Amino acid sequence: MSTPNVTVVRACVRGGEGGSPTAVVLEDDAAVAPGDDERRRIPVAHGTSHAVYVRHVGDTTELRFFTAEGELPACGHGTVAALALLAARHGGAGPYRATLRAGGRDFAGRAERVGELITAAFDPGPVDLREPTAEERALVLPTLGLAPDEVGPNIRIAGVGRERLLVPVPTRAALAALRPDLDRLRAACDRLGLLGAYVHSEPSPEGALAARMFAPSIGVPEDLANANSTACLAAHLAGGGVHRIAVDMGDSLGSPATVTATAGPDLRVEVGGTALVVTA
Repeated sequence: MSTPNVTVVRACVRGGEGGSPTAVVLEDDAAVAPGDDERRRIPVAHGTSHAVYVRHVGDTTELRFFTAEGELPACGHGTVAALALLAARHGGAGPYRATLRAGGRDFAGRAERVGELITAAFDPGPVDLREPTAEERALVLPTLGLAPDEVGPNIRIAGVGRERLLVPVPTRAALAALRPDLDRLRAACDRLGLLGAYVHSEPSPEGALAARMFAPSIGVPEDLANANSTACLAAHLAGGGVHRIAVDMGDSLGSPATVTATAGPDLRVEVGGTALVVTA
């Protein structure tokens, strides 16, 4: 089987720089669709943490997401990357809009090109929020190097698809200083069935903050830009009156990224970012 044509899209760039490199494969263009083993190899071969595979079925655009470890039910920055490439290929006037399908559900996505940059956003679906159990706190926090008194009171378990732990720390400096034990974190997340830990600073009154997402259980020690976890945080913060956030990520990895999200009074969320198509 020939290797499919792969486009690298830097999702959720900040000021046109950085972002999370994501491999995008338009399977409609492939003579033969790759098998799942090949889908796992492609992100490694192209130096990306994730790959998204795009296929049109009638009026719906199906998305599948893979890391080297296997398939994921959802990937937010992968969705941004796919929308950006589809909008770039579309070439029509005005915003590009699509009905997307991933993780067993249909949802709306949109993108609009301004120069070389493409801004994309989508509906990540309903966010489930709950208090973490004592076991979840006790197993995960030490792996992050955090004592109970070093985190804010509003820790939450949040899910769009798989659950993850949202962990507030008081400042960006405290966030930057984290040195998690990734082997222990992976063991704790595997035991608890969690995707990982999304650690974030407290938001400014305007909703600006920073975050780091650690997900070794899916082969991603630290994610450059994690849109679905940002959507979860937006839903959580909306309960306290913060309805729009801009989250800086990737600085610890030398690739600045920003993910934006809004949550309405009904806690419906839209999440996205700005993308740059690197190779085509």
